[in-house]
Amino acid sequence: MAVPGLNESGDLPVGVFPATIAELMDRFGKGTARRIEVATGLERIWRLASGTQSVARFVVFGSFVSDKPEPNDVDVVLVMADDFDAKLLSGEVRLLFEHGTAQSYFGASIFWYPESASVGFGPLPIERWQIKRDRTLRGIVEIVEDDPS
Repeated sequence: MAVPGLNESGDLPVGVFPATIAELMDRFGKGTARRIEVATGLERIWRLASGTQSVARFVVFGSFVSDKPEPNDVDVVLVMADDFDAKLLSGEVRLLFEHGTAQSYFGASIFWYPESASVGFGPLPIERWQIKRDRTLRGIVEIVEDDPS
C-alpha cells in the first residue's frame, strides 16, 4: 500500500497510512538539504526505538509528511509495550523518552505512551494525532517493519 498523494492543503488525506522506513524516506526524505537532514534524524530515531524491541506503533506526523520544503523537525509518536520501562535504558536511546531532551538532541518532537495508556477507556487512539493546531485533520504515517502491501 503506497502512501497517497497530498491534498490541496499540502497534507496527506485523513487516515493512518502504513509504510516502511525505506518507503517513507523515499517519499519525504529528499529534496531540500533540510528535508534530508530531518529524514536522517528520523532514521536514527527509528533504529534506536526499534532496538528496544518494545515499539508497538511508530507514527510520524506533522510537516515532515507534508509538502513543506523546510520542516522544522519531525514529529513522532511511540506507542510502547506495557512492560516497557524507559528508566531501564541508558545512553542515547534513553534520550528518546525524555521529550525536551529529544527535541534538542534529535531535533524531533517525540511523544510516547504505553499501549494501555487509557485503561478503562480503551487504547489511546493513534488517530488523534491527525488533529492539527488549527483543529483541521491531516493524514499520518505509521512505520511498519515489512512491506504493507
